[in-house]
Amino acid sequence: MSDLTPDEPSTGIPGAAVPAADIPSTDVSGPSSTVPAAPSDADEPSATDPEGLGGDPVLDLMGILEGERDSYLGDLQRVSAEFANFRKQAEKRSIEVAAVARGALAERLLPVLDACDLAIEHGADAVVPIRSSLVNALEPAGLEVLDPGDQPFDPTLHEAVLHVPAEDGDDVQVVVEVLRRGYAWSGRVLRPAMVKVRG
Repeated sequence: MSDLTPDEPSTGIPGAAVPAADIPSTDVSGPSSTVPAAPSDADEPSATDPEGLGGDPVLDLMGILEGERDSYLGDLQRVSAEFANFRKQAEKRSIEVAAVARGALAERLLPVLDACDLAIEHGADAVVPIRSSLVNALEPAGLEVLDPGDQPFDPTLHEAVLHVPAEDGDDVQVVVEVLRRGYAWSGRVLRPAMVKVRG
């Protein structure tokens, strides 16, 4: 007959008890029995939620591109406006330079006109058509003849070389004789008229 008691499991050796460490645990509430729960969809930020932590990368990229587009468009508009102003100024400057060049050429012809006037004063009537043709060719291009007989004296257009006393009560200086015609080109005085002034 065996000496083992019913409460003592057999180890194969009579009278020996089984160690407690060798007995498997039956406690299902211990750490070894804990199974991690599956992640819930509620714990992840929604891709369509604009207030999510990550945001929508496509929308973010579109915002960046729109900002760059607006910046480049502003630069383009500014450069276009500056170029338009530069072109207008260049055209205006080109016209002014051309007018000055033509005026310089006309100024070189003034001694020829003076010679014609002197010849006509000495009775060379044959020179009259020559002078008229020359003046008629230059006037459409911008030549202006300053011949201010009986006009008020203007120091910007006239050069007074002789003076005669004014009449009583007349304080206005008046050109009484033109000694040499003056000329202007497109509003710019090439040479003032040499005149005699009363007053």
